[in-house]
Amino acid sequence: MFGTSAITLTHVDLNLLVALDALVEHRSVARAAEQLHLTPPAVSRTLGRLRAATGDDVLVRDGRTMTPTPRALALQEEVQDLVRRAAAVLTPVRALELDALRRHFTVRGNEDLLALLAPGLVRRVAAAAPGVDLRLLVEDTVDADDLTRGRADIELSGDEPSSPAIRSQVVGHDELVVAVAVGHPLTTVDVFDARAFAGADHVSVSRRGRLHGPLDEKLATSGLRRRVVAAVPSTAVALEVVRATDAVAVVPRRLAYDADGVVALSVPLSTPALPVVVSWHRRHDSDPAHAWLREMAMSLLTDVLA
Repeated sequence: MFGTSAITLTHVDLNLLVALDALVEHRSVARAAEQLHLTPPAVSRTLGRLRAATGDDVLVRDGRTMTPTPRALALQEEVQDLVRRAAAVLTPVRALELDALRRHFTVRGNEDLLALLAPGLVRRVAAAAPGVDLRLLVEDTVDADDLTRGRADIELSGDEPSSPAIRSQVVGHDELVVAVAVGHPLTTVDVFDARAFAGADHVSVSRRGRLHGPLDEKLATSGLRRRVVAAVPSTAVALEVVRATDAVAVVPRRLAYDADGVVALSVPLSTPALPVVVSWHRRHDSDPAHAWLREMAMSLLTDVLA
């Protein structure tokens, strides 16, 4: 039926598909090697085999970066699906035994969301799976792609991921409020409007140290400007400043209402509720232990935000 040069299933190396998936996703031999736990020279050789097998360059150098070819991009979704399905076929299905589970999980995210999740998650994990260790880390000041690189198992944020390799679920929303100290002059004004809001000293919450953002754009449409006296990395720090000064801070409602010595006022601007997003890499879709942890995290956050 086939000529002597025909390729049959016995000639197909599934490792090439795994490598192709990593190379197109990372667009870097070094980063693909890191995910695959191989050396860069080994992945370079695999790239050569891929080029020979597909008759396509797969990745081409563009200055200091690598760019996927049109064919590689066209195959990306199909390759991802094949790798995922092959992993599911070749992985034995076993019941999850929490008492015997020995695992380290890293949850990285916005500090405010970690504050909401950590108490319940630590308590439940310790009770159900005493052999599981948790590392709860604050997100980096730059986007580090930790889910793809395997440096985090779950991420908590206010943004849905753009990469098709990352799964996500919105588990709730939190509104923004204006946090002021008890006895602050704004708590006694007849009308707390945008002008009164803009006239106060403000503390900005930004892990990157940004002093201005979308609120300033909304104020500008009404010809108003606010004075931001400081940028701090988290809501917890902002609330400490609010308690000690006449400055105000726009923070998530749930955290403001739980804070002593703070009054929460409605923001006198049209501000959308903040989504709370739990994300993970698709490589963990069929991992029972990971599914157990992320479902617990999503359930806890849903309850807290409700």
